[in-house]
Amino acid sequence: MKDLRTVTLADQVFERLESDIIQGVYPRGEVLTELKLVEQLNVSRTPIREALRRLEQERLIADTGKGSVVLGITAADLVDIMDIRCKIEGLASYYAAKNATPESLARLRHIMDLQEFYFEKRDVEHLREMDDRFHDIICDMGGHAVISDTLIPLHRKTRRYRKASIADSSRTARVVMEHRAIFDAIAAGDADRAAELTAEHTANAKKSMIERMNNNG
Repeated sequence: MKDLRTVTLADQVFERLESDIIQGVYPRGEVLTELKLVEQLNVSRTPIREALRRLEQERLIADTGKGSVVLGITAADLVDIMDIRCKIEGLASYYAAKNATPESLARLRHIMDLQEFYFEKRDVEHLREMDDRFHDIICDMGGHAVISDTLIPLHRKTRRYRKASIADSSRTARVVMEHRAIFDAIAAGDADRAAELTAEHTANAKKSMIERMNNNG
């Protein structure tokens, strides 16, 4: 991480550690210390300290006085996250349909095309990335900052389990079809249909992710 600019260092350290915790690089119960992270990431204590503070606010770690113990995302956390998403994702699509522009629809269509391309290639990592971008663009299209600020961090926190779900080709085929139907409703300006389809899609994703978490941990 030697090339990180000082002005964004704390943010980049936070994003790196958040991703590593969510992906299981740092498993639940592992203790992280400032010194250990300074050595691993080759940065000073100041951005490490700020990143740890933010991770504690996100409840991904807890301060023990002798370091920070990794909490990660538990099965109960995943259920709560997906229950929240089931309630709000549809609202994001509703407003996306109401506020769509030719430019924003072109962005979303491009992601759909890429997702279908990567599905044919069985490229799981890029499929997961396209899944992120699909839902993040919908949030952006809606123009409601509170909805975006609620959902986008939750998208990151479920990344590990969405990737595991996407690795199932039968589930991925359904995801691609569900995304296409959501896109079509948004493009048609049918806000109620877009919301309904997105709620169904999120409920299906919840079921798939929880099944895989229960089977694989």
